[in-house]
Amino acid sequence: MTMEFPWAYGVASMAIAYLCGSIPTAVWWGKWFHGMDVRQHGSRNAGATNTFRVLGPRAGVPVLAIDILKGFLPVRLLPLGSGLEPYSDSWTLLRVLLVSAAVIGHLYPVFAGFRGGKGIATSLGGVLAIHPGAALVCIGVFFAVFLTTRYVSLSSLTAAVAFPVAVIFLFHESSTVLKVFAVLLCAVVFYTHRQNILRLVKGTENRMNILGGPTS
Repeated sequence: MTMEFPWAYGVASMAIAYLCGSIPTAVWWGKWFHGMDVRQHGSRNAGATNTFRVLGPRAGVPVLAIDILKGFLPVRLLPLGSGLEPYSDSWTLLRVLLVSAAVIGHLYPVFAGFRGGKGIATSLGGVLAIHPGAALVCIGVFFAVFLTTRYVSLSSLTAAVAFPVAVIFLFHESSTVLKVFAVLLCAVVFYTHRQNILRLVKGTENRMNILGGPTS
């Protein structure tokens, strides 16, 4: 695989993607509009799920939308200035690196003391930009599991597994970079949800009402 990669542009773009991912949407929205730091309530996680749980859908929906855009916009827009041929190996590598940088920003946001969320919404935004078909499969799997179980964590984990399965077996993608990225992103989701996995195994994980707030 020939890689004529513009590393200077790539590093600068990754820095921008990281800063976009670092926007602590849940923290700022909660403080600005509700006078509350969501990291002090509920699961104490700075993400859309905890925002739904603590503040309800009026806060959760915009936080979710912005977190998705944090992953989508850098991956969709920044490669346009790279000079790379669209859908070439180098183009795919750049987009994968941008998703990774945005997700790392969400997990460890420089603007919020490096205490972020679990990266699901931002990952979804990046995947929507890279592979809309696989993203739609993941969304479908997420809602199927959520509507059945009301476990957001289990739904996220199942959707994470669906991503590499869809990329490799459903869409038969030829890009090694994309296939490796799909597997690694799945692994990251499992890592960030390791405490949720323990609670699921113990039967102590909270379910969530569709309108926000735990059901148990």
